[in-house]
Amino acid sequence: MGEKSGADILVEALCDLGVEVVFGYPGGAVLPIYDAMFRANANGARIKHILVRHEQAATHAAEGYARSTGKPGVVLVTSGPGATNAVTGITDALLDSIPMVVITGQVPTTLIGTDAFQEADTVGITRHCTKHNYLVKDPAKLGPTIHEAFHIATSGRPGPVVVDIPKDVQVATARYAKPGPTQHKTYRPQVKAPQSQIEQVVDMLAAAERPILYTGGGIINSGPAASQLLAELARITGAPVTSTLMGLGCFPASSDQFLGMLGMHGTYEANMAMNQADLIVAIGSRFDDRVTGRLDAFSPNSRKVHIDIDRSSVNKNVRVDLAIIADAGHAMEDMVRIWKARQHPKPDTREWWSRIAGWRDRQSLSFPETGEAIMPQRAVRALWEATHARDPIITTEVGQHQMWAAQHFGFEKPNKWLTSGGLGTMGYGLPAAIGAQLGNPKALVIDIAGEASIQMNIQELATATQYRLPVKIFILNNEYMGMVRQWQELTYESRYAESYSDSLPDFVKLGEAYGWKGIRIETLGELDDGIAAMLDHDGPVIVDCRVAKLANCFPMIPSGAAHTDMILQANEVSGTMDDEAKALV
Repeated sequence: MGEKSGADILVEALCDLGVEVVFGYPGGAVLPIYDAMFRANANGARIKHILVRHEQAATHAAEGYARSTGKPGVVLVTSGPGATNAVTGITDALLDSIPMVVITGQVPTTLIGTDAFQEADTVGITRHCTKHNYLVKDPAKLGPTIHEAFHIATSGRPGPVVVDIPKDVQVATARYAKPGPTQHKTYRPQVKAPQSQIEQVVDMLAAAERPILYTGGGIINSGPAASQLLAELARITGAPVTSTLMGLGCFPASSDQFLGMLGMHGTYEANMAMNQADLIVAIGSRFDDRVTGRLDAFSPNSRKVHIDIDRSSVNKNVRVDLAIIADAGHAMEDMVRIWKARQHPKPDTREWWSRIAGWRDRQSLSFPETGEAIMPQRAVRALWEATHARDPIITTEVGQHQMWAAQHFGFEKPNKWLTSGGLGTMGYGLPAAIGAQLGNPKALVIDIAGEASIQMNIQELATATQYRLPVKIFILNNEYMGMVRQWQELTYESRYAESYSDSLPDFVKLGEAYGWKGIRIETLGELDDGIAAMLDHDGPVIVDCRVAKLANCFPMIPSGAAHTDMILQANEVSGTMDDEAKALV
């Protein structure tokens, strides 16, 4: 119980909290912490530090670790540029509700405000992109602050918390004792809903003729049991299920009741069912703009129930008839219990399912194929065929390839689909895959990437090599910033301003330079063998899969359109495309 340095207190608190992995990059303002971690590990502590090549990658790796394991991700970076480089990943975690604690170094307290070397107002900079943040000026408060930070990051709607620690506080001494269970004096998120509200939504579901369950990432954040409860709720009510981008995997994609993803690049049947439903039960989703399209045209005749743990998300974008503030898992558990206790029969939804079958017949995810050119959709489907039996974890970068992966790679379980949703952060996929691989050493982890986005954090190839992580990268290389080019084609009369990826590296040779195996796939006939070669190699592999250059991602809701105004195929696109371009989209 003697006094310890602030750095030692921090490391001991992390050990007490069960932290196993820290993603970071050292610098002058955190050297006492790195020294304390070195000494603690020499004395039997088991915190593994992962040295990334860029602080943004540290945050994305922590996100991948958190989302694939359910444990909070931990980041350690220095002051000034170390902290500012982490801001993109912190914001990404805030928008996608990822539990993360970011520990930043700061100049000594006596120098704060003097524009000292590598000083930045980290608390000010991160105030609007964190769930909460701290500047710790007293080593005696450091231990309790760290415990509180983890409590806030992981409870309620998860999110990132920043703890900024001046260098002199890391050196100064104080006593530390492991505190009991943390209970914040004001932050008490509501996890259980009043029984009367649960009874009300059960009655609404029992009476509905055209119900739909609109599910999101809040179900995954609630834990594995929540996905099982969703499956049971869908079974007893007979309601179709659709999912947001972040919710993929919370309900089995192979189920006949799953309509696929909804929204801007969602399926025709999902968007039409949302429009024509007489009851929408939104669970752990937030009615964001990519789902709703033009707000005044969104599901105008439906009654709406919104179940969410974050009070600020309810009635923010779409007014609902019944707001239930609760954890998704707890709410569904109560709904299933009350439904069965009341012995509600399974509603007769045959007419509703008949209409859905008609929408499904449009086959909105179909795509043209000609010759030996590889359509990107075909590449994703081939990857699914070769890997789904191995229950892979899939990460993505951001762009067309991300949407094609969401559309064509079916997910049966939660925590297997890791992508940047709310912020749409290019460069997310590779570090997220590294974090997921560290959290799941025996899993097959694949980053489905684009040739532009992968270059945002491609230096992390070295991180995977250093820690012997068998990550696979599958690049859909169309030589364009594909989503930018698609919007330019459809909205700006094919004026491709700066969207061509000029001066691309040889990804095979680049991978080999970092110690990876490199594979190039150029024709449809090489696709299956190339994927097999990737899977046969027990180390990291980068695959450069050359796909059709001008393929577009459909379905698509144009910007500002209603969620039923979907472009399903190229022949529905007006504009100045020539016949050759139309044949490729």
